[in-house]
Amino acid sequence: MEANNKIIILTAPSGAGKTTIKTKLLEEIPELLSFSVSATTRKIRSGEKDGVDYVFLSENDFKEKIDQHEFVEWEMVYPGLYYGTTVDEMKRIWNEGKTPLLDIDVQGAINVKKQFGENVLTIFIAPPSIEVLRERLTKRGTDTAEHIQTRINKATEEIGYKNNFDAIILNDDLTKATNDTISAVLNFISKG
Repeated sequence: MEANNKIIILTAPSGAGKTTIKTKLLEEIPELLSFSVSATTRKIRSGEKDGVDYVFLSENDFKEKIDQHEFVEWEMVYPGLYYGTTVDEMKRIWNEGKTPLLDIDVQGAINVKKQFGENVLTIFIAPPSIEVLRERLTKRGTDTAEHIQTRINKATEEIGYKNNFDAIILNDDLTKATNDTISAVLNFISKG
């Protein structure tokens, strides 16, 4: 990695508003950022496109990429459910002269920060409360009650790591949270 190659990481518990903030960030400063499309073994959801929202892989294909050291970071987020950021995806974005925007889980963010240090800005999007998070996940209507509880348990654990991040953005007002995130990103990118 070259000295000027920076990385922006957004992470948050499921339902905290990270995807909405990420979308706004990419709309506001497309000349500086490019979304790093993660690879995953999860099933494609309605409305998603392979290679755009995620690169959807079989578990065997994903494990083969792990063995070939093709990931900057990867995690088994839930049993049998893998997510990862490929080296090729990062290089593609840097070659465009842009900064990769990663939307990854807490452990992945910590791992990338350890590898790339000061070239990484980690941003944790915090929900107002676990109760609000449960409400948001329930309103989505995409998960069973059992799956929502699994996500809530994971969210509680992830919130415990928030102080490991460079910036913590509280998403109790989406417009303010989005503006705060954009400011943090622009500040970071403008530093020499």
